[in-house]
Amino acid sequence: MGDNLRDIPEFIEREMGESLQARLDALGTFKELGAPDLCHIIKVNVKPAIKETSSYHYVSGIDASSSASLAAYLNSLTYAIDESHAWFTKGAQWRIRSGVYCCYNAFSRVDVRVEVKIPGGVESYAINVRGERQEATAAIWQETYMTAMLRSILYSDDANYRIPGFRKLDPIPDVGAQKRFFEAAEQLFFKGSLLGSNPEVQLPTIVNNHLTAAVMKYCQESFRFDLAVQFFERLYRLEPEVASLLAQSYIGTDEELKAINVLYEALKQMPQSYALLHVQADFLRDKGKLEMALRLAKQAVNLAPSEFITWAKLTEVYIDLGDYESALLTLNSCPMFTFSERDLQRMPKAAKAHLPIRGDIDLSLIDDETGREHEADPALLRLPAPTLRGTFSSAYNLLTRLVSKIGWDELLRCRSLVFVMEEEYRMQKEAEETMRKGSQAKVMAHHDEIEVPSRDQLLSPNGTPIPIIKISTESEREREQEEAEEEARAKAVEAALEKAKEESAADDNADPSMEDIKLDDLSIHSDKDQDAEKEQNEVEADAEAETETVDKEVDEEKEAEEVVVDQSAIQSKQIEKPSIAAASSSDDEDNNEEEEVELSFSFSNKRLCDRWLDNLFMVLYEDLRQYTIWRAEVQHFRAVNAPYRKSGTDWEIYGDLATRLHHREEAKDAYQRCAEQKFSAKALLRLLEIYSDESNLHRAMEVAIKLCVYQERWYHETIFPTAIAHNMNKLIQSEGLAKVQNTLIALNASPAVFKLMSRYLNRAKTFDVPGSGR
Repeated sequence: MGDNLRDIPEFIEREMGESLQARLDALGTFKELGAPDLCHIIKVNVKPAIKETSSYHYVSGIDASSSASLAAYLNSLTYAIDESHAWFTKGAQWRIRSGVYCCYNAFSRVDVRVEVKIPGGVESYAINVRGERQEATAAIWQETYMTAMLRSILYSDDANYRIPGFRKLDPIPDVGAQKRFFEAAEQLFFKGSLLGSNPEVQLPTIVNNHLTAAVMKYCQESFRFDLAVQFFERLYRLEPEVASLLAQSYIGTDEELKAINVLYEALKQMPQSYALLHVQADFLRDKGKLEMALRLAKQAVNLAPSEFITWAKLTEVYIDLGDYESALLTLNSCPMFTFSERDLQRMPKAAKAHLPIRGDIDLSLIDDETGREHEADPALLRLPAPTLRGTFSSAYNLLTRLVSKIGWDELLRCRSLVFVMEEEYRMQKEAEETMRKGSQAKVMAHHDEIEVPSRDQLLSPNGTPIPIIKISTESEREREQEEAEEEARAKAVEAALEKAKEESAADDNADPSMEDIKLDDLSIHSDKDQDAEKEQNEVEADAEAETETVDKEVDEEKEAEEVVVDQSAIQSKQIEKPSIAAASSSDDEDNNEEEEVELSFSFSNKRLCDRWLDNLFMVLYEDLRQYTIWRAEVQHFRAVNAPYRKSGTDWEIYGDLATRLHHREEAKDAYQRCAEQKFSAKALLRLLEIYSDESNLHRAMEVAIKLCVYQERWYHETIFPTAIAHNMNKLIQSEGLAKVQNTLIALNASPAVFKLMSRYLNRAKTFDVPGSGR
């Protein structure tokens, strides 16, 4: 089609300008860095009879520091019109009449737009959430440039920020662009908290936001910590808390002494900063000083108890120390936040999508038929762990780290020691109910003895006996039936507790530190059971012998119920302190020396497990169950010397499963088998990380070539920062640039593929990545 862009994706609109209106409607929903840049163009044909069309596409990595740079991009699209040729005549010619480039400014919460008319002029303005236009000042342009750079750097490989037809260009192509980026970041540094932060952080701070995260990611993935040192040294003079980022940069450059001195001076000025304490705690963990790190992590929790990251850090230290029960309790205390999706705009359904393929791409290296979900095991597809996001994903990672350290059985044992189990709770409630019934009967008997007059005292004023109205036989039978049911229920509870006591005595794996909490204490003492039964029998005998008027009986029952409520309230408070015996319910200790039924079982030494953590245990159980089945099948087929066959999607899911459970070798094997059966960008990316960590240069380069071609196919032209560039820099740092280049040449790739891969090596040399000089 002659009206399409060449090598550039685009979506044809049904109604002209509907994408711009949809973006305007979505401005109020953007919470953080906003949606990708939107480029909208209108194309007309040289023949007036042909109707003009409009299309749009997403783009990132464009220099948005001025209207001129955005207008230049729109103008470059005029050279990308596909001119198809007929047999003898040239096809209908199309040209771009006008275009609009939209770039969201996350600092001022406005959408900066540049309208270009070809031929004609350029107009730039900003639109707020109410649709009102305002002038695009120099300050707004600087903020817009920084917002665009942050989106390009932070979301370059983010799976939650993927849109069909999203063209990604290199945001920092040369050293001059890098210098401009750091200068703008320095000027806007103290506005960074307006941008938001990672999902694990509730309240963004000066040192914990998207701007600082982008700067650290850029420096860390290129191993250029010296750039971070230069950047944060200037800001440290203005804000002491920046020492947390400066110290991390010093540690990255192996200047640990400077890092410690900076932290020391900063903590004297800002002792309430948990970010400074976290850096110090991580340094001590690396040095094996876990007890000192524990004190710092606890102090950080005290300073920021509403932050997830402080509790997570304390949990990590407890795991390092081997105090798994405290780790579970700390994990249960983590405040959880709802995950906020990335800022993306909803678009109306396009009339047509144009997703061209570049002619120089070798499609034999990639296979786009990667759906095939119907080939996968439904049980594997239903695993809930891949759907976890934000704090829940981080908490699950800590839980899997725990189970990898101690195993599932030991984890369950620790869980039962620190959390109240359902069976224990049921036994507690049944025991409480039994105690309440016994106390109620005893209180009623006490009131009967005090308030009910004897038969001789029931005389009228003239001295004649008052006739007694006896309770009907039917009422007596109902009361006897209720008492029999209560006695049977008490015996059933006693039998259940005795059974639990025998099971506890037979458990040889009990923790010695918990010997003082015995099931004997959790049950009702047998001698006191006999006292309670004796009291109950006396009450029954007195109730049969006593007589009273119907009105008086009703009044006394009301009084007895009020006393019972008070008694149960007292006992419920005393359940929290099992070492203290329950006080007697009788005021006359000389006449009644029986001890009240003692219930020494309590939950004062245990916690209630939060619902979200209980759900994570079930998620972990599903993961472990599928992993165990998989490894058992592998062992069985290996024992009988038979091939073990699964679909490519199954192997990919098994690789993710093993990665979540921290089984690196099993994950590597699964991803390799997946890559042998089908093309999977996820599996190849995981293999690239594994091979680069192992310094397996040949295999890493083979995988990197496939991923590079795949990303080029889907308009991902960003060189850095990407996962491919990060792992290539890792190989260059460990092996040297010359060896990596020679390995690429030895693979005998096609000229187009060799050109694509050479971009990463040339960038490493241009930006002086460690190892590029050898």
